[in-house]
Amino acid sequence: MRPGEQLASTVCSARVVVIRAPAGAEPVLSCGGRPMVPVATAGAAAGGPAPARASAAATLVGKRYTDESGTVEVLCTASGSGELSCDGVPMTLKAAKPLPASD
Repeated sequence: MRPGEQLASTVCSARVVVIRAPAGAEPVLSCGGRPMVPVATAGAAAGGPAPARASAAATLVGKRYTDESGTVEVLCTASGSGELSCDGVPMTLKAAKPLPASD
């Protein structure tokens, strides 16, 4: 996994772009309980089973997701019904940084 890489889910329509990835490590990014694949190979891997977990946590377009340590960050470019996880741990929605007061 490297910054700029585009990944797609094999169980739903979710797609992400990697913003931050750890150097020298290969975390497994999953959506709906199944590993994500590069967009170039997504067509061949599509048509898999429905997401493993029925969860209210869908992947939302335009949102950034991060792992619990903050070393992996992705930007969702296409929404989907699966939940993003990194190495089996659900990823969380990254909060926006507050802007400084202008008064």
